[in-house]
Amino acid sequence: MTVKSQLAGHLRTFLPSSSQSPPVAPRAERVSKVSERFGKQLADPYDWLRDPDWQMVMRDPNRLDPKIREHLEAENSWGQQVLSPVKQLREDLLTELRARIKEDDSTVPLIDGEWAYYRKFISGGQYPIFVRQRSGGGSEEILLDGNKEAEGESFFSVTGSCHSPDHNYFAAAIDRNGSEYCTIEIRDTRTNKIIDAAVRSAQGDFQFSKNGQFIFYTWLDDNHRPSKVFRHQVGTSAQKDFLVFEEKDPGFFLSTAKTDSGRFIILNSHDHADTTEIRLISSEHPEAEPKMVWPRQKGVSCEVSDNGEQLFILTNEGGDIDFRISQASLGASGLENSQVVVPHVEGRLIRSMLLFKNFLVRLERANALPKVIIRNLNDETEHEVSFEEEAYDINLVPGYEFDTQTLRYSYSSPTTPARVFDYDMKSRASILRKEQVIPSGHNPESYSCQRLEAKSDDGVSIPVTVLLKKGTPIDGTAPLLLYGYGSYGYAMPAGFSPNILSLVDRGFVYAIAHVRGGTECGKNWHLSGKLGNKKNTFKDFVASAEMLINKKYTSRGQIVAQGRSAGGMLMGAIANMRPDLFSGILAEVPFVDVINTMSDETLPLTPPEWVEWGDPIRDEEAFDYMLSYCPYSNVSDQSYPNILATGGLTDPRVTYWEPAKWIAKLRHHNTSESKILLWINMEAGHGGASGRFNRLSEIALSWAFAIFVTDNSSKRHEAL
Repeated sequence: MTVKSQLAGHLRTFLPSSSQSPPVAPRAERVSKVSERFGKQLADPYDWLRDPDWQMVMRDPNRLDPKIREHLEAENSWGQQVLSPVKQLREDLLTELRARIKEDDSTVPLIDGEWAYYRKFISGGQYPIFVRQRSGGGSEEILLDGNKEAEGESFFSVTGSCHSPDHNYFAAAIDRNGSEYCTIEIRDTRTNKIIDAAVRSAQGDFQFSKNGQFIFYTWLDDNHRPSKVFRHQVGTSAQKDFLVFEEKDPGFFLSTAKTDSGRFIILNSHDHADTTEIRLISSEHPEAEPKMVWPRQKGVSCEVSDNGEQLFILTNEGGDIDFRISQASLGASGLENSQVVVPHVEGRLIRSMLLFKNFLVRLERANALPKVIIRNLNDETEHEVSFEEEAYDINLVPGYEFDTQTLRYSYSSPTTPARVFDYDMKSRASILRKEQVIPSGHNPESYSCQRLEAKSDDGVSIPVTVLLKKGTPIDGTAPLLLYGYGSYGYAMPAGFSPNILSLVDRGFVYAIAHVRGGTECGKNWHLSGKLGNKKNTFKDFVASAEMLINKKYTSRGQIVAQGRSAGGMLMGAIANMRPDLFSGILAEVPFVDVINTMSDETLPLTPPEWVEWGDPIRDEEAFDYMLSYCPYSNVSDQSYPNILATGGLTDPRVTYWEPAKWIAKLRHHNTSESKILLWINMEAGHGGASGRFNRLSEIALSWAFAIFVTDNSSKRHEAL
């Protein structure tokens, strides 16, 4: 029996009888609204789905216009009704997904002097518990119990946390509605009492001064833009907070960090592309004026850190598109006597660096694969930490200790669960500190991971990572889930995902298309998939799908495409371009209303993102190009595949009305019998449900949809 027939039989078990009446889809009211720009008229009949007081809705979801709420709830209800045939399958998937989670788990402790800090989960617990104990052993001290804090909350997330250098305070930025407006709660570790919760509307990044008496935090304005950094004295009113720096350009973000030695607090002002401005404040002298060390230069990006004596600079200055690392002294007027430490090599992107007293570690990427290179700062020798699998992912794990020769990193591959290693940078010996446990069982030898290449329409080779269970037939009968992103220079990692096994174990092939717009193959990979080159992202994805069909990994109409956020724009574009290729499309928090969003300067991410997409307000050429691919603008009378779009009511990144408007327009124009579904989480934002188990229900929904729509039997169409 083929995989396809097995799936068809499984699905028919959950199909309703033909005597049942089909559900009726909600039809959003069409209200005339036409705007004109550069001589072109833009109709937006579903603009009413955007609440005029959306800023207030972000802070208080109960403020949503009742008419809009009624429509969203009708969409949710109808989607559940349509997917009722796979209700039991969703429950089975949820059980499977949870069975792969080790419920009583913890991170590997990070030592900071006399204390070791870590997070743990308890059986049945949805949220992390933040813990410390003496470095030499002893009883645990609970700093924050997420499960207790979340009681009675519909949403709860700790977006950032840290302890003071003297270990007397532990602070956490907490989001209680998914809007990413955080309150910073500071606890006295000696009494475990909250002594300060004055800071509100914080972004979630904050740093303690060396004496532990001050925190520096980024404040979000009413349009959700991180525009100011304040200094707050622990235990005082927020009204007394001192404005350290204000970013006046709405196209720039602000954030705070610390250099690896802890010597400086970093104020980073940056756009969504490659322009950075950096100021430093001495952690020992928190009330001093911030010192400019890297003025903004258009198109020039920079990261800085230090090893106590020298500043190290990771930058693309001077046309070094894939970055170099230099070092310089910090003088009265800024950086002095800069010298190149690691030269630029085109095609080898230096992703990040990590500084120790005697070592410089850099994470590189070439041909969609990462590398770890270690440089001894004393003798300037270098060596690479080697890995053997065909596709894998690596992440450096910053610690608290600066004068150490131990590097911590995590490693995984599509077949290998995550492993955490401590690596001796001097002896080059590795110690495995933790391996991800899959309680329900996992044998890496049962799966095959391959790296393939697709040729895009301009001849460029696109890397494609493929995961399948051994024995899955490569004869065109297997259904396939194809994932893509391709924006902001973000590279899709080829790491381990226990959740995807629920599809792969059912005979699906899973593939990641490393399309242009990311940085898998260097910075040029990003540049060739942004602004006036954005359509390359979509063409690369289509080429990847066609290659997988030609190589018999699947067949036309057996592919489910999946993308999230800006990857949701990719989903909307390919739905318009090549709907014939796909049986289904999963568009999660999709950025699909590109023209309208990028034309609204009040929205949180609009001015900062003009450098990625273009400015359709002032630039006619950018407007015309954007209009030619904008998913919402290009919905037309044609046969669309089955589509499930998801969103979050308090999402500040991709507002709820984008998927709501898109689905309404798709349903109006769709000429096929496919089903166009919308599901909005009314109690969450961009990241979906909070809680490690609650999130699984959303994944189960997506996987059930994928399984459902890859059965091409006539019974499914009759039932729907």
